Amino acid sequence: MTSTIHIPREALYFLELEEKYGAHNYHPLPVVLEKGEGVFVWDVAGKRYYDFLSGYSAVNQGHCHPRIIAALTAQAQQLTLTSRAFHNNRLGEYEQFITQYFGYDKVLPMNTGVEAVETAIKLCRKWGYQVKGIAENKVKVIVCQGNFHGRTGAVISFSSDPTAKENFGPFMPGFESIPFNDLAALELAFQDEQVAAFLFEPIQGEAGVIVPDEGYYTGIRNLCNQYNVLMVADEIQTGLARTGTLLACDHESVRPDILILGKALSGGTIPVSAVLCDDEIMLTIKPGEHGSTYGGNPLAAAVAIASLEVIRDENLAAHAAKAGEWLRSGLAALESPFISNIRGRGLLNAIVIQHPHKDAAWELCLQLQENGLLAKPTHGDKIRFAPPLMITQAQINECVSIIEKSLHSLNEV
Repeated sequence: MTSTIHIPREALYFLELEEKYGAHNYHPLPVVLEKGEGVFVWDVAGKRYYDFLSGYSAVNQGHCHPRIIAALTAQAQQLTLTSRAFHNNRLGEYEQFITQYFGYDKVLPMNTGVEAVETAIKLCRKWGYQVKGIAENKVKVIVCQGNFHGRTGAVISFSSDPTAKENFGPFMPGFESIPFNDLAALELAFQDEQVAAFLFEPIQGEAGVIVPDEGYYTGIRNLCNQYNVLMVADEIQTGLARTGTLLACDHESVRPDILILGKALSGGTIPVSAVLCDDEIMLTIKPGEHGSTYGGNPLAAAVAIASLEVIRDENLAAHAAKAGEWLRSGLAALESPFISNIRGRGLLNAIVIQHPHKDAAWELCLQLQENGLLAKPTHGDKIRFAPPLMITQAQINECVSIIEKSLHSLNEV
């Protein structure tokens, strides 16, 4: 099964450059983009596409949102970096804004999402020793099978994906993995008094948009309260209006002890991440024990404020909830024999491809590209559909038609 797609001559030059000079640690679709606006991106030949990946939910507000770009440009002309050796006039304002926005005492600003995850793990360990009183070097953090929290050495230590781990050992101890969406397994793990925290994604995005049962978040919260364990929500992909509420945990009105944010915190412009928690947890880390040269830089502070204001002022969470219903109902109406499952919440969605050919999902994504829509498979047979959040109903209808047309290519096998 091989899809016939057109790769414009203008793209070949850039593809060859990357192949020759870049590390081969990604397998992108053969498209070279040069412009983005709202829900659309354009390639170097001028062809327009619907972006149904949104930079893995980093571009929730849409490509090159004017307010975010204006904040970026203005601050870039004024001051971009001081390091944390000195104060700057933007950081305190940002810290006040984001802590009040999400309702926590303190924020620790970082850059990439995985840095924020690593920061949260360090906070859990500090709290476990200093507050819970766990013996030195005995703290455990419970995680979920099928998780994806990044690719650093510590994080892959508790991955269940062989691709993430093969030939990258030895691995960091102190983690125990249990099934996702299994409160009984979680309570069993909590019998160990050395457990300080439970780290989880409210919806497992990289695993194929696995949505847990209703009541899962509430159950986690209750168990963490009962056993004096920190509830740590990695909302890097699920947060910031993506699932139809500001945070995915808001679907059950649950407040994590530690909240991890990234991706759309900058509207897809620069790496910005954050870890939020209250004083009892945050103040266990003292000066010199953790930090980042770029974390909390003035440029990031200005951009993050603008990005959060756009989410609030444009009511993107409520719109994502409605738009997700339009998309899922449109996909269901196709009644395609090649779609075995449609799942998601808000505008974080996925379809599971049913086809005897193992590369069917990849081939379908090539046909989607040919027809003007960009998406990417995950874990073989699953394709995420996660457009920028301001997408209209008419645009969703057009995208469903593109998906329907592309699905017909699977008949040729």
